[in-house]
Amino acid sequence: MPDTRPLAEKLRPTSIEEIVGQGHITGKDSLLARTAKTGRPVSVLLWGPPGCGKTTLARIYASAFDADFKPLSAVLSGVADVRKVVETAKNNAQVGRRTVVFIDEIHRFNKAQQDAFLPYVEDGTFFCIGATTENPSFEVNPALLSRMQVLTLSSLTPEDMEELIQRAESTEGKIPLTKEARETLCRMALGDGRMLLNMAEAIYASAPEEPLDETALSGLIQKRAASHDKGGDAHYNLISALHKSIRGSDPEAALYWLCRMLEGGDDPLYLARRLIRIANEDIGLADPAAITQAIAARDAYQMLGTPEGELALAQCAVYLALAPKSIGIYKAYNQARVHAAETSHMPPPKIILNAPTKLMKEQGYGDGYMYDPDTPDGFSGQNYFPDGVARPNQYKPQERGFERDMGKRMAYFDALRKKLSHA
Repeated sequence: MPDTRPLAEKLRPTSIEEIVGQGHITGKDSLLARTAKTGRPVSVLLWGPPGCGKTTLARIYASAFDADFKPLSAVLSGVADVRKVVETAKNNAQVGRRTVVFIDEIHRFNKAQQDAFLPYVEDGTFFCIGATTENPSFEVNPALLSRMQVLTLSSLTPEDMEELIQRAESTEGKIPLTKEARETLCRMALGDGRMLLNMAEAIYASAPEEPLDETALSGLIQKRAASHDKGGDAHYNLISALHKSIRGSDPEAALYWLCRMLEGGDDPLYLARRLIRIANEDIGLADPAAITQAIAARDAYQMLGTPEGELALAQCAVYLALAPKSIGIYKAYNQARVHAAETSHMPPPKIILNAPTKLMKEQGYGDGYMYDPDTPDGFSGQNYFPDGVARPNQYKPQERGFERDMGKRMAYFDALRKKLSHA
């Protein structure tokens, strides 16, 4: 009978030597190799992107110990499935056979479900192999995580992708693609080996008379959309990369990460909000126009929508990246918050308070207040802090961009204040 299995399943490695990529965790000195050699398995958590070999690695690791491999899907499995696996593991233990429970997408189990595995992992009833695309620091219970070794897998490299195509060719014949189209196919898979083999299978199934070029390939296979979990770890990694690229004054990197997020389906208005925050947090008064640019970009996107409005976000990202940077306001604000909290029980000085009643006038409210615009210098130098609170030095303008002028203004008023205090 013909083999009707998908190509990815046909080519699934059966030994650790056949695994493509991931040499950092499959080498002879790796944890997996060492434990296989000693015959003593450990519970592990495989963390990596889709299509990098997590399930295959779990199966091979279990087979190294002649263990009973019991797969569970956190999406499809319920309490009854978990109980059944636990019972099987107990029966295996009675006859001296190990059990490896593989939990795919372990991050989708809730806290109670993850806790249910704890006693059995701890007492050795079974060994647990979890697989997740999300950061286990946030998605896996600390108690369970502490009982597992975390192994981080990477997306496949272009060289790894080429090796997979060659393996496909060893069973299916030469793939009908030009050299350029072959390279394009590897890029389209975005480091996902399973996706690459699925696309290769579609190409074989089309049986073209001549090798497909890049245009024909794009017509046959729709480009895989770049994506990430917009509420998960990848989302926060990308927005951090965008923010730090702008902070680091790199417009090329800023554009790259902005486009990565837009192509991945992030809300452009979320990105607009982050650009507004950057304008305040990292640029501030070094370039007062930065906040204007950021708000204008948000308004432009709201008016134009996708895709036209995205150009305004790109323009803003480049502007912010090239703007002079200062955290003078950011630091001053944080210091002022602490100062305000510590002295929140102290009232403003009476000299700057209004006196709408006779009693308040008698109490000295507003007594001695000077109206600054009427003074010779337009500046009275009065104290505006609570009585007994020393005037702090929180805002320190930096010698960059417009903030140089702010520093000159502060120095002018400080000198004038000192002069008036001695008058």
